[in-house]
Amino acid sequence: MSQDTLKRLVSQAAADYILTRIPEGAVIGIGTGSTVNYLIDALASHKVFNARYHGAVSSSNATTARLKMHGIKVLDLNDIETLPVYIDGADEINHHGHMIKGGGGALTREKIIAQVAEIFICIADASKRVNTLGHFALPVEIIPLARAALSRKFLALGGRPVLRTTANGAPYLTDNGNQIIDVHGLQITDPVTLEAKINSWPGVVTVGLFAKRPANLCLLASATGIEMIEYGPCPQAS
Repeated sequence: MSQDTLKRLVSQAAADYILTRIPEGAVIGIGTGSTVNYLIDALASHKVFNARYHGAVSSSNATTARLKMHGIKVLDLNDIETLPVYIDGADEINHHGHMIKGGGGALTREKIIAQVAEIFICIADASKRVNTLGHFALPVEIIPLARAALSRKFLALGGRPVLRTTANGAPYLTDNGNQIIDVHGLQITDPVTLEAKINSWPGVVTVGLFAKRPANLCLLASATGIEMIEYGPCPQAS
C-alpha cells in the first residue's frame, strides 16, 4: 500500500472523526502538509461541512488557499474564543505523543494553534512513529540575524545545522518572514527539556519539537488499517 494511499485513508478517518464527534457550530483547526491537504479534500467532499461548522482556523497561507478553494470559511484565531480540535500531521511522533513538526515550514503557527486547541489530533502513516525523535531533521524557525550564533549552539549539542533553502538556493522564508535551520543528527531522548532549552535561546522563534503540548490522539494508518492511539492529558502552558 503506497504512502499516498495511507495518507488518504487516515485523512478520511480524521474527517469522519470531526463529523461524528465535534459539535455543530464549532471552528476546526487545520494544519499544514500533504496529509492535511487530503484531509481538507475529504472535508470538502462532505457537503454538510459548511452547513454544520462555522469555519476553520488555518496554520499556513497554503492551507488557507486550499480551504478557500473548497469554499470553506477561514477565520482568524484572534476572532474566536474556543477551538475544540486541531488536526495536523507530523514528521515524527513517539510513543508519548511528542512530535517533530515543521517539515512544511509552518511550525510557529502550528504551535500557536495547537496550544489553543482543546484536543490536538495527529494524523500520520505508520512510518512516522518512532521510539526516539531525531531521525528527521529538527526544524527551528529563527531570526536571520541569529543564524550563525544559533548554528554554533546546535553544533555544541552534537547536531548538524543546515539553513533551509529554496530550489534556486535562496534562504527559505516562512509565512512569518523568518528563516529555518534544519538540525540533523540529534537523538532526542528528552524532548520536553530540549524544547524548553532551545526556545530559551535569543533568536529562536520556534523549535519544531511539540513535547510540552503533545498530541492528545494519533490516527495512524498502516496496511492493516487505522489505529487510534490515545495519550495522557496534555498540560497547557502557564
